[in-house]
Amino acid sequence: MNTADLGLPVDVPSTALFTDHYELTMLQAALKGGTADRRSVFEVFTRRLPEGRRYGVVAGTGRVLDAVENFRFDADVIGFLRERNVVDEPTLEWLASYRFGGDVWGYPEGEVYFAGSPVLRVEGSFAECVLLETVVLSILNHDSAIAAAASRMASAAGGRPLIEMGARRTHELAAVAASRAAYVGGFTTTSDLAAGFRYGIPTVGTSAHAFTLVHDTERDAFRAQVDSLGRGTTLLVDTYDVAEAVRLAVEVAGPELGAVRIDSGDLLLVAHRVRQQLDELGATKARIIVTSDLDEYAIASLAAAPVDAYGVGTQLVTGSGHPTCSMVYKIVARAESADPKAPLLPVAKKSSGGKTSIGGRKWAARRLDKYGVAETEVIGTGPVPAELADSLLQVRLVKDGQVVAREALDVVRDRHARARANLPLSATQLSRGEPVIPTEYV
Repeated sequence: MNTADLGLPVDVPSTALFTDHYELTMLQAALKGGTADRRSVFEVFTRRLPEGRRYGVVAGTGRVLDAVENFRFDADVIGFLRERNVVDEPTLEWLASYRFGGDVWGYPEGEVYFAGSPVLRVEGSFAECVLLETVVLSILNHDSAIAAAASRMASAAGGRPLIEMGARRTHELAAVAASRAAYVGGFTTTSDLAAGFRYGIPTVGTSAHAFTLVHDTERDAFRAQVDSLGRGTTLLVDTYDVAEAVRLAVEVAGPELGAVRIDSGDLLLVAHRVRQQLDELGATKARIIVTSDLDEYAIASLAAAPVDAYGVGTQLVTGSGHPTCSMVYKIVARAESADPKAPLLPVAKKSSGGKTSIGGRKWAARRLDKYGVAETEVIGTGPVPAELADSLLQVRLVKDGQVVAREALDVVRDRHARARANLPLSATQLSRGEPVIPTEYV
């Protein structure tokens, strides 16, 4: 079990200010108006998948659980809110003792989702639930977008290893979250040591062009690296002339050379030439790793090339064109009063422009065909049909304010691989298309 993912091995500051100003002003008004204690249900969903995407990937759930646990208004935070006059003193007193005490249900992390899927359901008083909106959405929107891009890249790679190396292309903290989400989506390693430290993701790396350029000759650079890291290291061969560098790499490391990395040029053509050259020089087991602004389409174009692994940066950590999933956090049911026995009433936003929502506390199930392949995402608010009782997707994540479903990251990663494998084969197509299965409301 990956113990690092069962609780961060570093202290996490309060997440209470990872929110918007209006969450607290709503709280103040609700406390004064007498609605703060009304039992409420909020759901996270997206009205549509990003254009052309056939499925989404739930990622960031483990980080959401960490954020909820650390959503505390300590003395410094209360002092900041008082100084800025964000809310009044009675509200500050309420916030000082805030602890989320409700329940959270959701799709298990790594599962796939579709338009309308209630990927997270938060239940409790209006006051305690409404405060979590922004932090929940900021995590799920970012991580799910990265995981979806990673999943498409993993499908395109066809089982070849993928290295996440996008830390320098995004915010330093977002880079750690992106590495985690990429691992969920199917990447095997990361170059980001912070992600390795925090989440136990395997880290890799050898050298960049600067290492070659600081030496008097390419041979000197290769010799220094091999002497330090061993013959099984990966040598970067495109600083000057690829063919000459491959010759030098085998000459210095011998046939035991671990791998060469190509970071520029026509990767398809160069990979074939390098493979032929390596084999002719006796380094038949040396692997070829390619980098250079790859995305899922570039990876797919290299399917027939003698490439052993891919390193992906910019396109991965920016969601390959879709940096968010456009998930929303909406109240779907609330009680008529603060009486804990008061029944829940469905509520929904009604507006133009495609921003309507469906009221009611929802369940979700996935209908399978006779071969065990997903065919429909079924969402309902009433009794669960008997034939779907064993196919429900949501699991309890938090009970009475206590996290009950924290998981090791490898478990999440394996779940996604199974979930993707249970989709129709067309899910792996990179061409633009509709969701791979329809959503049905009952």
